[in-house]
Amino acid sequence: MEFDKIITLIRTVSDSSLTQFQMEDKDLKISMKTNKQPKFAAVPAVLDTVPAAQNVSDVSVKIEEEGQEILSGKVVKAPLVGTFYNAASPDAGPFVHVGDTVKKGQVLGIVEAMKLMNEIESEYDGVVEQVLAENEQVVEYGQLLFVIR
Repeated sequence: MEFDKIITLIRTVSDSSLTQFQMEDKDLKISMKTNKQPKFAAVPAVLDTVPAAQNVSDVSVKIEEEGQEILSGKVVKAPLVGTFYNAASPDAGPFVHVGDTVKKGQVLGIVEAMKLMNEIESEYDGVVEQVLAENEQVVEYGQLLFVIR
């Protein structure tokens, strides 16, 4: 692996909410670990831009997409790029459905990034109004996943 790619990898992992990362490539083995606590951002959103990561404890947002659909409530966004899973395993039921009551800290889904499963927890008590990601969908950093009222 080239030195520039290693530096980019270190910066990417450092800037993400990952607390541990391991990679093996032929004769190269990289292992990184931090003491920071993972933080999942719930920030005001604009659908076509990705805002900087922030910790916001109480956000209410209204978004109008192409003049048709209005999302209203508190949003939970993808904290990193990866594959979204709505259940713990392929044969298990989804963590939450639209209309379910959730508590702060309850697992809503999982984003897998580089073989690490990152639980997406609710920042709010409320009712799931919308689930905006499909199971096994690739999600981008900052992408809206859930709307909670």
